[in-house]
Amino acid sequence: MVHGSGTETEPRVYGYARTACAVLTHFVCIVFTVLVAVLSRPGTSLFSWHPFLMTLAFFLFMTEAILLFSPHGSPIKRFPHKTKGRVHWVLQCLCVCCAALGLAAITYNKHLNGKPHFTSWHGLVGLVTVCVVGVQSLAAVPLIYHSLAKGWSLAKLKRYHAASGLVTYLLGSASLLLGLCSAWFTASVREHTWYLSALCPALTAFVIMSQVTNAYMAKKRLQS
Repeated sequence: MVHGSGTETEPRVYGYARTACAVLTHFVCIVFTVLVAVLSRPGTSLFSWHPFLMTLAFFLFMTEAILLFSPHGSPIKRFPHKTKGRVHWVLQCLCVCCAALGLAAITYNKHLNGKPHFTSWHGLVGLVTVCVVGVQSLAAVPLIYHSLAKGWSLAKLKRYHAASGLVTYLLGSASLLLGLCSAWFTASVREHTWYLSALCPALTAFVIMSQVTNAYMAKKRLQS
């Protein structure tokens, strides 16, 4: 009897912890996005759109798009999987649009000021991330219209999409972390605020990585 009670309590504790992490991630996404919006003041200059749009793309929209499928923290948990897929697709489209506009803003701003393009690690990783997220979104079209992927099972497509999506998300998180090291951000915040800000992409990356890997391992256990 004691053993049975322990085995029931342990998964329940894990469930509460994961729910708390998911709720915290939602909160962090909103707070960090608001912080960047306040610091950049979008619309005051051409450059101001770059950090704001990139944060919207890779920190808010992409994170929320993945959290939709979280069994512990999805805001539309009770909706059918097909509905979650459609909302995920909309959020990812918003992510791609914001990322493309953010890239265009910084590219044109450097052109106007006669500065070289993509000379820093932040610029290079950011460019690669924007390209990868665009390809990732196009490659996801067969998940919605399965007839386009003849000879590929839906389960295999979902597995590849989840794996490549995780890599894309980690690239986006790395780009954000490198952006926090830029002269603009370090000059805009105090030291303790910088460390708290750096924790935000690290935390969300850990939560998303845990969600995707746990979902994949759970499917492997069911199939074995």
